[in-house]
Amino acid sequence: MKVLFTSLAHHTHYYPLVPLAWALRTAGHEVRIASQPELTDVITGTGLTAVPVEWSLGPVEEMGLLGTLHDEASAHVQGFDFAARGDRPWTWEQLLALENVMVPTLYGALNNDVMVDSLVAFARSWQPDLVVWETFTLAGALAARATGAAHCRLVSGPDISVRARQEFLRLAAEQEPEHREDPTAEWLERTLARIGSPHGYTETMVTGEWTVNTTPPSTQLDLGLPTVQVRHVAYNGPAVVPDWLRAAPERPRVCVTLGSSAADTGVDMLKLLGALAELDAEIVATVDEETAAAADLPDNVRLVDFVPLNDLLPTCAAVVHHGGVGTKATAELHAVPQLILAFGWDTEVMGRGLEEIGAGICLPSAELLPEAVRTQVGRLLLEPAYAEGARRLQEELRAVPSPNEIVPIIERLVAEHRADSGPASRDTHAAHHA
Repeated sequence: MKVLFTSLAHHTHYYPLVPLAWALRTAGHEVRIASQPELTDVITGTGLTAVPVEWSLGPVEEMGLLGTLHDEASAHVQGFDFAARGDRPWTWEQLLALENVMVPTLYGALNNDVMVDSLVAFARSWQPDLVVWETFTLAGALAARATGAAHCRLVSGPDISVRARQEFLRLAAEQEPEHREDPTAEWLERTLARIGSPHGYTETMVTGEWTVNTTPPSTQLDLGLPTVQVRHVAYNGPAVVPDWLRAAPERPRVCVTLGSSAADTGVDMLKLLGALAELDAEIVATVDEETAAAADLPDNVRLVDFVPLNDLLPTCAAVVHHGGVGTKATAELHAVPQLILAFGWDTEVMGRGLEEIGAGICLPSAELLPEAVRTQVGRLLLEPAYAEGARRLQEELRAVPSPNEIVPIIERLVAEHRADSGPASRDTHAAHHA
């Protein structure tokens, strides 16, 4: 079986794909990873074969007006209340505005015509049986439709965009026919026609024909989608265990990592660390060189530029983070209580879910004062209920099949898809390509 993975050109989007890619590879299947050239060295560094696909836009900072629109769109989506609840959490106008922003300046920009054409050209020449795409790389679904391959979407965080889309479609059905706009479907339909796909648009181009979900089942949104559960396997990239991490901590250890989202949270990292230093704990924080150079902190604060979380978190009594899916999943894997500093996107949904399970605390951006963070970390350290909740979540994760164990399920799903679609689609593509 030939399996083509597609990822946005950022390691935080790619790394969750790596364990499943290697599981398929070690089961004897051919695997290729397609992304923009910026990710090529990262892909090959994981031991997998990269397929660089062109991307006309270049770095966002060099995109001019479109870059400005992309930044403004990201801010709009970041501020959207994805955590809203109730029977009618959003209005038609709110969701239509969200679609009108996300399609041209996020989905359309990240999956522009040059990138789609390059990916489809490779898919037509290589003829994959399965395309696995992460949530932001809808070009993977386009390539699958163009070649008749099966395709699935890998989800590693709260599925907020599909939840909002399902509500959008429900409300659209209530509108007068002349007002039933659907920016996502219209963009994908136009693109399918432009690339000469014999298959038209279906909603599976947004959801995948099935979803592979790496999050604990109890934390997932109930969306009624066909889903293959798979256990998260931590992958932090190339890493070395430092000497200081080889000895057990003398005091409770707290990890503080805000990733590339420190600016988005609005947190002054040095003030935050100064407040946390007042706890009877060892604080280990990942910071950049500029922050480290400006730091004047007590001896119980250790600053590092990078440390593999899969090695650090088993030694920690708590972790403070920005809602990064890799950080959250690794903390769950090692039963570490979490404080999520929610700043938008899916972070509040993520944090509230942990609170309901009893495995962590969510602190919204409006409450992100250093003293408030210190108080909540103190609760994680002193109240046993959080450690117990984290252990329950860990036990739930351990019961979920590993990537290697779901390979037969994926093989069966692909075979079922191929049986349903038949050989005609590939003959059509070959004729079109010729």
